[in-house]
Amino acid sequence: MQKLIPVVALMTLGLALTAGGGTPAAGQATQATPPAQPDGPRFIVTYVEVTPASEAAAAGFMKEYRDATRRDDGNLKAEVLQRNARPGHFVLVEDWRDDAAWKQHRQAAHTTQLQDKLKSIRVSPYDERSHTGHAVGSAGSVPGGSVLVVTHVDVIPPGQVQLREMLKTLADASRKEAGNARFDVLQGVRQNHFSVIEAWRDQRAYEAHTTAAHTKMFREQLQPLAADGAPYDERLYRLVP
Repeated sequence: MQKLIPVVALMTLGLALTAGGGTPAAGQATQATPPAQPDGPRFIVTYVEVTPASEAAAAGFMKEYRDATRRDDGNLKAEVLQRNARPGHFVLVEDWRDDAAWKQHRQAAHTTQLQDKLKSIRVSPYDERSHTGHAVGSAGSVPGGSVLVVTHVDVIPPGQVQLREMLKTLADASRKEAGNARFDVLQGVRQNHFSVIEAWRDQRAYEAHTTAAHTKMFREQLQPLAADGAPYDERLYRLVP
C-alpha cells in the first residue's frame, strides 16, 4: 500500500465462488457477503498511479479536483498526497459527512472530469476505497512539510477482532507522541480491511515513532495475524499544496 505523511493501513480479502450458480466448490472456503457499512461519516482513500512523464499534469488535475471537492456539500476534508519515493504515485484522502454526500459527489462533473483526464496517463486502475472511522482523532490541519504515511495491512478474518483493539491502542498512544499531527484508523467495507493515515511534523518525529515501544509491540503482535503474502505495507508521502 502506501505512505503519506500520515500513515494508513488497509486489509484485503478475496471471495471465491464457482462460475456456475454461486455455490462453493468442494474444498473451497466460503465467505459471507460483508455487512453494510454503518451510518455515519465516510473516509475515502483513492490510489492513483500515472506514468513518470505525467506526474506534473496529474498533480494539476488532482489539485483542481481537490479544490472543487472542498466546495461540495458534505465534504469535510480533501487532500492530495504524492509519494516520496515514487512521484507518479498519488493518494486522494477525502472525509465526508455521510454516505449520501459522498455518493452525490461521485456524480459531480468534476469527479467525472478527473477520471477522464487521468485515463490516458494512469498505469493502473483508479482505486477508490470507502471506509468508516474506527479510531479517528479530532480534525485538524496538517502543516506543510509534514511526513504523511499510508499503510495497508491484510489479516486473516479470525484476527480482525484482536486487530481492532490493537489498532485503537496504537492510535491512542501515537497521538500522544511529540510531533504527531494526525493518526486515524479507518475500517474498509470488509471487516478485516483497515487504512491507517498518519501525519508527522517532520522526518525526525516520524522516525522516533517507528522505534517507539508501542509501535514495535504492535508490529510484533500483528505478524501472527497477517495473511500470507500481505506484510505491513507502509509508504511515505508529502502533501500537495
